[in-house]
Amino acid sequence: MQRTNIYLEAGQCQRLDHLAAEEGISRAELIRRLLDRALAGGHDDRPGDLDAIDASFGALRDLEPLARGADERSQHLDRAWSFGD
Repeated sequence: MQRTNIYLEAGQCQRLDHLAAEEGISRAELIRRLLDRALAGGHDDRPGDLDAIDASFGALRDLEPLARGADERSQHLDRAWSFGD
């Protein structure tokens, strides 16, 4: 690795530190990953992803749910939900 120094604004440092803490990595490692992604042409389109999720909400509301038999999982859930009764 080669050491380099850059100047960041205070808000950039805060946001980097927040993201790094969320991922459990150092600020330097986060910067390396972001640079790798940017140099590879990839990008994080989180706002676009969230818009797509919002747009899809309720898209299947008119479909009838599939009928499920009394399988092991549904029996377990029934027991779990009735535990305090």
